[in-house]
Amino acid sequence: MVNWNDRENPWAGGAEIHLHEIFGRLARRGHEVDLVASGWPGAAPAAELDGIRVQRVGGRYSFAWRARSAVRAQLVARGYDVVVEDINKVPLYLCHLTDLPFCAVVPHLFGTTAFLEASWPVAAIVWAAERPIPRGYRRAAFHAISASTRDDLVRRGVPRERITVIYPGVDGVWYHPDPGTPRAQRPTFLYVGRLKRYKGLEIVLKALAQVRAVRGDAVLEIAGQGDDRPRLERLARSLGVADLVRFLGFVSEEEKRRLMRHAWAMVLTSTKEGWGISNVEGAACGTPALVSDNSALRESVRDGETGFLVPHGDVGALARRMLELAADPELVARLGRGARAFATGMSWERAAQATEAHLEYVIAGEG
Repeated sequence: MVNWNDRENPWAGGAEIHLHEIFGRLARRGHEVDLVASGWPGAAPAAELDGIRVQRVGGRYSFAWRARSAVRAQLVARGYDVVVEDINKVPLYLCHLTDLPFCAVVPHLFGTTAFLEASWPVAAIVWAAERPIPRGYRRAAFHAISASTRDDLVRRGVPRERITVIYPGVDGVWYHPDPGTPRAQRPTFLYVGRLKRYKGLEIVLKALAQVRAVRGDAVLEIAGQGDDRPRLERLARSLGVADLVRFLGFVSEEEKRRLMRHAWAMVLTSTKEGWGISNVEGAACGTPALVSDNSALRESVRDGETGFLVPHGDVGALARRMLELAADPELVARLGRGARAFATGMSWERAAQATEAHLEYVIAGEG
């Protein structure tokens, strides 16, 4: 396997959770899994995580060209049945390095949304790097994590029959409601994830400002780190809601679970997502979600059943839904019960079994 990060990388996110939850299970089933990933200052050059042997080469900005030589060396040193590239940042087009069966895992592609996140030269590189995917991976099988990602690949020219959709799972044993962790006394909304411009957190801050004009007891907690934090802190101050917003930075898994149980709703207003893993983790804790009605977010939240879908960028609509939940704890509880029921139908074991079957199909030459 090749992925930009492993789960210990400070820049790791949902894609790395996805990788380790699935391929760690495959390792425990007896499959040998080697992962080539980038390093970071102070990182060990090799590690074993979840039964996966990890080799780290290069860093955040040098991995794109260091990875190819590392993969070549691995292919010479060991005999593999299949090569899996997780297209998590920019595609590396590694299928040209080998005649082995090849699978591309795709959480989501950036497309023009890259220009919302990066400077135009960097965004242009990302946009241009994705353009040749249909040709560059013409012999690869694809594992898309949502129907939205599949449809994006099809629009770009990848044949639909080469794409298998395997939804991510959730650890329903770890993430579950706890009577000992009641909802916060004040209406509390929670964001969990990286602080990046494309995540659209300014929409939530602006909605909170409208909520404050009606009632001043709503709170927004933001768990995660990223380079957009200074801009968001400035915006919170300019909107007059800095006292209602808690920037928590990195939090442990235990604290994340407590925050999810404590919240009245998760919020996620990204321009584009491959799935929305924090929505489903919150759902497993019995917490509904308010999300933008776009990309795969509409697949990880069922409108009116596990939370609400809001037109992307519509600050007023989001504020109205926040006020609706803040005024009706029973509605929060009802949606929370629906969210938990939805999440119990998802599991990482199911996703791992489906991935194993797909890879066996690819290895057999049928993918």
